[in-house]
Amino acid sequence: MPRHCAVWGSPIGHSLSPVLHRAAYAALGLRTWTYDRREVDVAAFPDALAGLDDTWRGLSLTMPLKEVALTAASVVDATARDTGSANTLVATPAGWHAHNTDIHGIEAALLVAGCVDTTHALVIGSGATARSAVAALAASGTRRVTFMVRDRPRPETVEQAERAGLVVDAVALGDWPLADVVISTVPPEAVPGLDAFPVTDRDESPLTVLDVVYGHGPTPLQRRARACGWTLAAGTDMLLHQAAAQVTLMTGRPAPLDAMATALAALVDPEWGTPLPTPS
Repeated sequence: MPRHCAVWGSPIGHSLSPVLHRAAYAALGLRTWTYDRREVDVAAFPDALAGLDDTWRGLSLTMPLKEVALTAASVVDATARDTGSANTLVATPAGWHAHNTDIHGIEAALLVAGCVDTTHALVIGSGATARSAVAALAASGTRRVTFMVRDRPRPETVEQAERAGLVVDAVALGDWPLADVVISTVPPEAVPGLDAFPVTDRDESPLTVLDVVYGHGPTPLQRRARACGWTLAAGTDMLLHQAAAQVTLMTGRPAPLDAMATALAALVDPEWGTPLPTPS
């Protein structure tokens, strides 16, 4: 019996999720499983979801669907409920089950970069992905988070951080307090004031930047951070590990991480996430 999965969002043409999930299906021998991408915005989401039949096993959700997905779920995982954000819907006999695997992806990307024992984090933005970042940081032992936002951080994001036991404050866009880790959850062009980005010469416990975007790099933030002596965590590592968690949820099988990583490395530069030239 065929099984279908897909990634939905708007825009969606840049998504590399099909590459990762299809590589997983091939490695797992799931020959009747398919994974595609579909342009779906918030207005179209309810009808699109209602149109799926019982051959559908799961959906990956990117912006702007991470919050509206919760309203469609019959069961909401604790992490999705806490963050008010779901990037995964899995079909179950009880209906759609909402999960947030972005948290695992962020944790893994920071760990791969050697980012451990952080005390103070700066998070750029305060939307759905920022709440996933807060959850990942809190789980790793971070004690303080500063939000860099245009006006003020979203109340639900502040409340989530405080529930997690974090000390919370906020700064204006382009105001750069020194932190152990910087996570940007906004479009690259929305990060101003990079001339004031702090310089570091720390060899032990290096300062780390994670720009969650991929496929457009290097972003201005990544370039400036590298020039200032910071370590870069890769948005593609976040993508890989959140997708691996989705594969396990959707198929019920351990994700073949090596096969997925190999498929991703064939398409994008592992450091910057920039698309590699297609062989002629």
